[in-house]
Amino acid sequence: MNHQKIQETKQRFGIIGNSPELLRAIDIALQVAPTDLSVLITGESGVGKEHFPQIIHHNSARKHNKYIAVNCGAIPEGTIDSELFGHEKGAFTGAISERKGYFAEADKGTIFLDEIGELPLATQARLLRVLESGEYIRVGSSTVEKTNVRIVAATNVDLTEAIEKGRFRQDLFYRLSTIPIRVPALRERPGDVELLFRKFAFEVAEKYTIPGIRLTEEAKEKLLAYPWPGNVRQLKNITEQISLLSEQREITAEALGDYLPPVARNLPVTFGLDDEVRDSSFANERQILYQILFDLRRDVTDLREQLKSLMQNNSADLPPADYTPEAKAANTIDISSSSPRQTYYGSRLHHASAVQHSAIGGDEAETVEETLSIQDGERELIRKALERHRGRRKDAARDLGISERTLYRKIKLLHLDDE
Repeated sequence: MNHQKIQETKQRFGIIGNSPELLRAIDIALQVAPTDLSVLITGESGVGKEHFPQIIHHNSARKHNKYIAVNCGAIPEGTIDSELFGHEKGAFTGAISERKGYFAEADKGTIFLDEIGELPLATQARLLRVLESGEYIRVGSSTVEKTNVRIVAATNVDLTEAIEKGRFRQDLFYRLSTIPIRVPALRERPGDVELLFRKFAFEVAEKYTIPGIRLTEEAKEKLLAYPWPGNVRQLKNITEQISLLSEQREITAEALGDYLPPVARNLPVTFGLDDEVRDSSFANERQILYQILFDLRRDVTDLREQLKSLMQNNSADLPPADYTPEAKAANTIDISSSSPRQTYYGSRLHHASAVQHSAIGGDEAETVEETLSIQDGERELIRKALERHRGRRKDAARDLGISERTLYRKIKLLHLDDE
């Protein structure tokens, strides 16, 4: 292990930490860089996997050519082939001119495919051909194109499990993982947590010319005891929040705890699986919404029947059309004197989106009720998640427990882009 080269690489790419697992990952990246072997980088979300493709590229013979990073999870399934491989004019609706894909643009360079587990199976087959022979075909074309590109891929999910579920090609997995690099989670690097905290706190203080923050001994213990499910990205965000929002510059354990979210509230990331599994959290939310709406609808129906019964019981005593205002007031049904259940649900009719019109004609009553929309619940959940993360769709998707592609599809389906 070339410790001097590793230290220079850490300094160049802003990597902080001295854990053996991290140093080993950097060393593997430096060793494989001069070759053209494909590399698969694994690790949890937020550990800093994006640094390693750059380390590989800038220490290779391709460093003077293009480096292109592609987030496979952020590209809609219908257009990902066009983005990667290009298309011919008129290949599909909207293809008003031909387009070079990323593999053509990155010729003789390096392409980084992040969230590789999100690729559709058809695209995986095309990628396998590129890895095996360097050949691909543009969408809408029959001409075979050639590219000389180095592929580095990354994922935060277990691809072997995705293979078992039929969502990822086994042959592609073996071609991508010629050289595997695993980036350790932050909880596996306890000695690096305080170093990272001090680095991020210093950067914020220097950028905004404010006094730096420091931790008490009890706060340091609390910092090390926290499991950091969001890894380095989460630590950086929390450090920035404390630096900017805390009135005190010495942070106690109690003050630190106010910024650490309960770990149980973090939703799992379920990429690379089918839509039914990816949308499981939304299914749970829908079940809750269904139950609430069905209960409310049943109560509204009960109230309607009670009102109908009251009206029928009083229909025999209805006065003629020319009765006096005093008589009208004496014969009006006072809803406010009804049971608490009737009064409560009478006030909730508008919020349940149920509008009822009752007309007395002999012994008949006619009612019209609006349809309750379940989509309103989903729309509100997505809107709140986007607001919580200030419009960052990737973070909102992770918070909701769905893939970023699924979130894009739901935003389009629910017309949230128009708001």
